[in-house]
Amino acid sequence: MSYDTLKYWLALKFIEDIGNVTYIHLIDAFGSPRDVFDAPVDTLTKVPRITKKIASAIKGFDNWEKVESEYSLAEKSGVTILPSQSPFFPRSLLNIYDYPPLLYVKGTLLEEDIYIAVVGSRIASTYGKFTTERLCRELAFKGITTVSGMARGIDSSAHRGSLSGNGRTVAVLGSGIDVIYPPENKDLYEKIAENGAVITEFPFSTLPKGPHFPARNRIISGMSLGVVVVEANEKSGSLITARTALEQGREVFAVPGSIDSPGTKGTHKLIRDGAKLIENVYDILEEVLPQIEGKTDSPPSADSAESGPVSRSDYDDLGKMEREILDLMEKKSQQIDSIITKSGRSADDILNTLLSLELKGYIEQLPGKHFIFKE
Repeated sequence: MSYDTLKYWLALKFIEDIGNVTYIHLIDAFGSPRDVFDAPVDTLTKVPRITKKIASAIKGFDNWEKVESEYSLAEKSGVTILPSQSPFFPRSLLNIYDYPPLLYVKGTLLEEDIYIAVVGSRIASTYGKFTTERLCRELAFKGITTVSGMARGIDSSAHRGSLSGNGRTVAVLGSGIDVIYPPENKDLYEKIAENGAVITEFPFSTLPKGPHFPARNRIISGMSLGVVVVEANEKSGSLITARTALEQGREVFAVPGSIDSPGTKGTHKLIRDGAKLIENVYDILEEVLPQIEGKTDSPPSADSAESGPVSRSDYDDLGKMEREILDLMEKKSQQIDSIITKSGRSADDILNTLLSLELKGYIEQLPGKHFIFKE
C-alpha cells in the first residue's frame, strides 16, 4: 500500500481517544480513513462513539511529521504496516469485537495460513517444554501455523517446535515491533520473521508494559482457530488467553500434567471447566478440521474421485521422482505423511518434488498439507 493511502490509516490511529472499536465504527461508516478525514464534523458525530471533541480532533489533525516518521521507520526496518482491509490480514481476527485496525508485520502472513495458538507458563518445566516442542513440530508437519507470544518458557518452546518441523510460526508482541522482549530471544525473533512473522498492533518504540499483554493475548486467540494451553498456574496470563478465546468462540485445549506440579493447576482447572484434554496433535485436528473444511472446497473422496494411476503419457516431460509421486496420488487427495510413507523416500525429497509439481501446475495443495492431482 502506498504512503498516500497508508498515511491516513496511521493518522487516524494516532488521534487521542480513538480506540480500536471507535476506529472500526469509523471505517464501517465511511469505508476508508481518507474518507473519514474528508467528512464534515456534523457527519462524523453521527457515528457511534464519535463526540464533537473527537470529530474536531480528526478535522484538526496536523501531526503528519509523526506519521511520516512511523512510515519511514517501517521502510528502513523491513516492516509492513498492514491495514485490516488487506487480504493478508488474518481473516479470523476480523471477527473479534475490538480487532486492531493496523498490524505491524516483520516477515510474512499468508492467506492460506491455518493458525493454532499455543501458550503457557513462563516458568515451564522440562516436561512442559519438551511436550510443547513435540506438539508444535507435529502441527508444523500437518501444515498448521502456530501462534504464540515469544515469552520465556512455553511460548518460546512453541515457536522453536514449529521451526524444528520446518513450519511457519507467528509471534505476537506486547511491545513495538522494534522492541524485542525478552531480549535473550533476539535470535528466535529473527528466525520467526524468516519463517513466518512477528506482529504487533503497537507503534514503534512502545515498551512492553503490563496492560499490553492482555491486549496482545486477544490477538493470539482471535487470529487462531483454537488455543492450546500447556502448563499454567491458577493466576497465569495463559488462562486470560483461554478465557478470551472462549469469549471469541474459539476452541480451547489443555495438556494435562502432574497432579503434584503447581504449574499444571491452571490447565487442570481448564479441563474441569470443559477444555478438551489433548494427548497428541490429532486431538486438536479432529476439532479444528471441520472449521477448515467449512472454509474451503472439500477434498474429493476416494469414492467420487477417478481411480487408477494417471497415465504416464500425460507427463512425459517430468522427472522420474515427479512421475512416481503422481502415480502414488492416483487422482485422489493425499496427505503429506501418506505420500512420504508410500514413496519410501525422505521427507525433504518428497516436499521438494511436491513443490516442483505444484509450481508446474500438476497438483494443488489443500489445507492440512493435503495434495490433489490437478485436472
